[in-house]
Amino acid sequence: MKTTIRIFQTCIFILASFAAVAGNPNEPKPKLIVGIVIDQMRYDYITRYWNKFGENGFKKLVNQGYNCSNTHYNYVPTYTGPGHASIYTGTTPAAHGIISNDWFNRATGRNIYVTEDANANGVGTTSGAGKMSPSLLLTTTVTDELRAASNFRSKVIGIALKDRGAILPAGHSANAAYWYEGTSGNWISSSWYMNELPSWVSDFNNKKLPAKYLQKAWTTLQPIETYVESTADNVPYEESFPGEAAPVFPHDFPKSNPSNFDIIKRCPYGNEITKEFALAALKAENLGKDEFTDFLAISFSSPDYVGHQFGTHAIETQDTYLRLDLDLAELIAKTEEQIGKGNVLFFSYCRSCSYTKSKISFRS
Repeated sequence: MKTTIRIFQTCIFILASFAAVAGNPNEPKPKLIVGIVIDQMRYDYITRYWNKFGENGFKKLVNQGYNCSNTHYNYVPTYTGPGHASIYTGTTPAAHGIISNDWFNRATGRNIYVTEDANANGVGTTSGAGKMSPSLLLTTTVTDELRAASNFRSKVIGIALKDRGAILPAGHSANAAYWYEGTSGNWISSSWYMNELPSWVSDFNNKKLPAKYLQKAWTTLQPIETYVESTADNVPYEESFPGEAAPVFPHDFPKSNPSNFDIIKRCPYGNEITKEFALAALKAENLGKDEFTDFLAISFSSPDYVGHQFGTHAIETQDTYLRLDLDLAELIAKTEEQIGKGNVLFFSYCRSCSYTKSKISFRS
């Protein structure tokens, strides 16, 4: 079924969908909202790879949803931090304060990182990767407003490989935000949200999925000669993985990087583990199971890492999106199966580093 969401302003179209949450008697409120940000995705990837996508991932979002395809950024720079903050606050860096991924603070005389917080302690880690929070975000997010509107009975959880991709969408009052620590291969959080990891997160980490992913090489999902939408497999500006002689398929992780868990971020396995962790959160946290609308904010960070390493027209980039299409299809299907069709509002956002962006939403 087609969604009937109206577009009010560039970054706050998702607020229109909250008319139901706020008590519109003519529209039942969704039990769960799933926000999906695809980091560095350009809108033209949808059309470029369209004929190779399946029917239940990107195509389902476009065909069954409201697609706003000609919107523009009204701020610079279009980095991950300001991008995620702008999507979820509905305002610009001048108001929400996230002006970059890091910037010089004149008051302290040093550079600061977008989500750093010296007063926070890592949870699930002893490294500085856990000393993070949304304390530098100056305005509320749509997730904060949802929490406040329900007297904090709605659950909000943010998930991303990048800390800033999980923390900024989750907002100040989230129940949890989780991000990936490349040195250990674990999902971690900070004391802003909790004192210790829930048992389901520890159980997920104990599966050691990054080590299992690195036991197989990254090969193309479809025959490499069919990737006619992309440039040659080896061009001068592409960067090889550590230990590789050239940036070409197959990327033999078992041989070159068998225990470099940070590599997970820079290949499609990063999207896959993000999807698996999100599905684990969906089940363990019983999201969408009561009368209060919950919010699961997911950011797929690997497309950004892959794009920076290989470029916008690489076979690696195309393969990442073809595999992400399958991840999205599974995420949508399993969420609908658990919550029930008609009870979930999905929105996806292409957070590109170029001048245009896209917002797609549909009510399942």
